[in-house]
Amino acid sequence: MASVIGDRARDLSDRRVPFVQATVVRAQVPTSARAGDEAIVLTDGSIEGFVGGQCAENQVREAALGALTDGQALLLRVLPEGDVDFPDTPGAQVVVNPCLSGGALEIFLRPVLPPPLIAVLGTTPVADAVVAVSELLGYATVRGHENTSEQWTLGAGAVVVASHGRGENAAIRQALDAGVGYVALVASGRRGAAVLDELDLGEPERSRVRTPAGLDIGARTPPEIALSIMAEVVSVLNAAPAVIPSVVEIESAVDPVCGMSVTILPSTPHLVVEGTDVWFCGDHCRATYAAKVGQ
Repeated sequence: MASVIGDRARDLSDRRVPFVQATVVRAQVPTSARAGDEAIVLTDGSIEGFVGGQCAENQVREAALGALTDGQALLLRVLPEGDVDFPDTPGAQVVVNPCLSGGALEIFLRPVLPPPLIAVLGTTPVADAVVAVSELLGYATVRGHENTSEQWTLGAGAVVVASHGRGENAAIRQALDAGVGYVALVASGRRGAAVLDELDLGEPERSRVRTPAGLDIGARTPPEIALSIMAEVVSVLNAAPAVIPSVVEIESAVDPVCGMSVTILPSTPHLVVEGTDVWFCGDHCRATYAAKVGQ
């Protein structure tokens, strides 16, 4: 299972899809999960893999979606009702699950969010150096082509135009239309102003384009220029509000048998009683309720 989850995590990361990687770090019998079991939780609440039975999944799902929203890892402790001989872990988020038949779980939830994307136009030494420094910082990069209408700036946190006159106007216009917060044009102050004049930008858009690009550190060589640009990019990105993944709002209901809050998904066990949907944590509670109401 671990290798399958690892492959899936790499695939999601490569496609810049946010998710939470969940790993069981402690388990107490008779829980069905074991230390080392893993799963992935996506933004729609779906769970791939195994970190506990149906009774534990609701708590894992809810906590994982919260971790995606705030970007913070957490240790989730899922305990059954009553006294449990399970060593305490300071700082863990604790939930009591009346559905558990016994045992306890500790699950580490780590949100994996795509790194900032830096879009670079040009095949110049400065463009190459910007890509190299960006990747050294752990950012993702994409290269634009000078003669294409492809929307290559979408999703970028910053766009660096370092093509020495080739395709500059179209790239700047596309970046501004895409809402990119930081757009840098590698050019002298005089030539950069001329390019912006050609684009006939209003003051709000003009202020979003840095030219000359980067901080004034007396940079001369391509690596130095790239360093000055990326120092400014880091400053702008760190000052911007965090990008929160679009997490699906999950509806919940209370299991009338055990009293546990359950997440309403297509796979959640339920009955229709006198025209009303009744949701359950698992098949056992559904069967118990069905016998009680004569279904």
